[in-house]
Amino acid sequence: MPLPTLAASLVASTDWLALGACLALAVATLVFLFFIQADASDLAPHRTSLDQLLERRDTLYDNLRDLRFERRSGKYSEGDFEAMKTALENEAALVLAEIERVTESQVRRPLGARPVPSDRRAQ
Repeated sequence: MPLPTLAASLVASTDWLALGACLALAVATLVFLFFIQADASDLAPHRTSLDQLLERRDTLYDNLRDLRFERRSGKYSEGDFEAMKTALENEAALVLAEIERVTESQVRRPLGARPVPSDRRAQ
């Protein structure tokens, strides 16, 4: 094989190799764009436990407000109203205590500082 035809065949094979690589890249791009779907959890905002507790607190307050309205409109008897109100208030107290616990753990104190006892805070 003469030297010029060998060089021409090497250039031609290199062209085919580059063309194949470009084609593979184009196919991979199209597959990625049209066939790969994002997971719903990737798109959802990440909520902290404090966010969840605050949302639960707001829901409980709304339920208490609605319960009082329905009592005034005559939908519930006094006994039923008191039982449901007590249950909602107890659950709200638990949620508020948990919010307090979570927010206390997020407070940063200086090194060596100790929390003030509750009996000394009132003074």
